[in-house]
Amino acid sequence: MVGTARHVAAMVRSHAAGDDEGFYSVALQVAAREAKAGHHVLANDIKKAVDVSREREPLGKVTMLAQPRGELAELVEATQPDVRLRQLVASTELTSQIKQVLAEQRQRRNLLDHGFAPAHRLLLEGPPGTGKTMTAAVLATELEVPMFTVRLDSLLSKFMGETASKLRLVFDSVAQRRGVYLFDEFDALGGDRSGNDVGEARRILNSFLVFLEKASTESLVLAATNHRAILDKALFRRFDMVLDYALPDARQAAAVMKARLGTLAAGISMARLGEHTAGLSHAELVKAAETAAKAVLMRGDKQVRREDLVAALTARRAASHG
Repeated sequence: MVGTARHVAAMVRSHAAGDDEGFYSVALQVAAREAKAGHHVLANDIKKAVDVSREREPLGKVTMLAQPRGELAELVEATQPDVRLRQLVASTELTSQIKQVLAEQRQRRNLLDHGFAPAHRLLLEGPPGTGKTMTAAVLATELEVPMFTVRLDSLLSKFMGETASKLRLVFDSVAQRRGVYLFDEFDALGGDRSGNDVGEARRILNSFLVFLEKASTESLVLAATNHRAILDKALFRRFDMVLDYALPDARQAAAVMKARLGTLAAGISMARLGEHTAGLSHAELVKAAETAAKAVLMRGDKQVRREDLVAALTARRAASHG
């Protein structure tokens, strides 16, 4: 019993530290102990459970991946999102593309066994606030893996002169630690440079292209940009898919606001609000809905009225378009 208690304690410590291999090693020690005691059925059950768990790597690695350590902790921000695909308001084409990525990732072992790589390098382009970061969160949630955000502008400014080596660390993690890696503000790296603007920036871009080309299929690498037109054309062929984002139409705008308002929107008609929502991004519509909701709650009401939304949208448009 003392030996078993020690094993249990060791397994708990391994689990808490996110050390999957340590956990499995102790479990196999328990299996060996049970086999020696003549409990062969139990020993085999434990071994089978370890084998099955090892095959389900996305679930087994979440604890470890959520806490990057050492130099990696300076380069990425780790989160464990909880955003489902049904919560993303997007065009039919964009939703279909995301579903295709998810399908290929869920069948990645099958595809790899037959010599095909699942889509794992994605370029997300479109205006700010249209759902690019949310898409990364959706992919991480649906695949049950962590999301790692790499802020390229701060990486370039903080580690100028050693950015390429820092990028190597991130791509090493892509191979070793399954997750969704979002290179946000990609314009900082991918701008189409010409003339004398070479040197360090060009070396960093070339390094990124090499790393991207060889990126492990273990994880998804996403690059988000607000300005496709300024990107170096050499970038496009390195990505498996390019996902285009746009400002929402009137129907999508209504869906975004209703989703944020929840029960506060019960009974409200959002018809003919297009003139008030035109030109606003998903993020701006969410902010407008929140402004209207807070005004309603503070005056003691339980439902948002049309005029509340119009006022909030008008203020948001004025703030956004100066």
